[in-house]
Amino acid sequence: MIACLAIPGFELRAALRRRPRVALRPAALSPAEGMEPLLGPVTAAAEAEGVKPGMRLGEALALCPALVLVEADPQGAEREWEEILRRLEDAGIAVSPAERGTAFFETRGVERLYGGVDPALKRALAAVGSSWDARIGAAERKFAALAAAHVAGPGQLLVVSDEHTREFLAPLPLGLLPLGEEQQQELKELGVRRLGELAGLPGGAVAERLGPDGRRAWSLARGGERRRVRGRRPPSELVERLEFPEAVGNELTLRRAFNVLLDRLLVRPEREQRFARKIAVAARLVGGASWRRTLTLRDPTIERDRLRAALAPKLAELPAPVVELRLEIVELTESTGQQLELVQAAGAELDTRLSESLRQVRSSTGPGSVNTVVEVAPWSRIPEARALFVPRDD
Repeated sequence: MIACLAIPGFELRAALRRRPRVALRPAALSPAEGMEPLLGPVTAAAEAEGVKPGMRLGEALALCPALVLVEADPQGAEREWEEILRRLEDAGIAVSPAERGTAFFETRGVERLYGGVDPALKRALAAVGSSWDARIGAAERKFAALAAAHVAGPGQLLVVSDEHTREFLAPLPLGLLPLGEEQQQELKELGVRRLGELAGLPGGAVAERLGPDGRRAWSLARGGERRRVRGRRPPSELVERLEFPEAVGNELTLRRAFNVLLDRLLVRPEREQRFARKIAVAARLVGGASWRRTLTLRDPTIERDRLRAALAPKLAELPAPVVELRLEIVELTESTGQQLELVQAAGAELDTRLSESLRQVRSSTGPGSVNTVVEVAPWSRIPEARALFVPRDD
């Protein structure tokens, strides 16, 4: 059985860990700088005042003048989420994170350890902790588990059997589907507002109207496919940080500090001659906010000049003076090099480069981001119905 752990509004909860009193007041995650002025997650007190996630900032302030805007803390959110995942892994659960606040895992590996599905799910909730108001949904299909997690209340478990999956999904809103706002609005204009109503339509008609995304949403509304969940590979713990006695906003000083951190990081013995595939630079800003940029390297390397050329320009994007600078290697390659052949077979070099490129894309965008096109109905007159996108695992 597949389980989904969900923590709604995780980014806001992580930002409020440093300001617990604000959690009891009407508060919302402020829009990112340079982005459209739309609110992020909101607290229960703000929701009681009529403020909702995605609402425009001006409208929300007019509705609730006492609304507190909380700056996002990506560095703190990353740290808190990593701690949650590690606590789950310490309990023997192999997790596959989808995004911050949402992770999937299979119960099959821990059912015998804890004596059944329910005890295993309760152990997962206990590992997360009661302060996060986490909830878990479980089903035979991944999307059904995700939907069950959104329906469950804080600290609750909801298990959906496979024979009742269609019945369970039918009354749920379309917002659970990975559809754009325009596509959802188009369906609502056609009178389709629930998953059951979408599942009752002909798949070909949905694909013709909404394209491949609509066909996939139609399939999910009917329960989705049965797929395995693979646990993640824990990230590397190679981190160097530097605290400043006073806030620093000079780019030259920050670049020199960055070079010091890079030199320290590359000589760490834990690296074991492996190459850096994914690296991140983060900072704690004056006032308590944080900033973080992550970069996946096209060719894994430990060359100082290449790493500096790739990451140092990111320091120019800092929105405020810095009180702490942090550099970390998020992911390392598995080996120290490549064993070359004396004579390579025809096409072997191309296959190697393709596999390496696919690994880089997955490392940057997450699992399930690389797909291949498979023909299923080449005779169809509808272009979207002739082929499907299938995740590529190699």
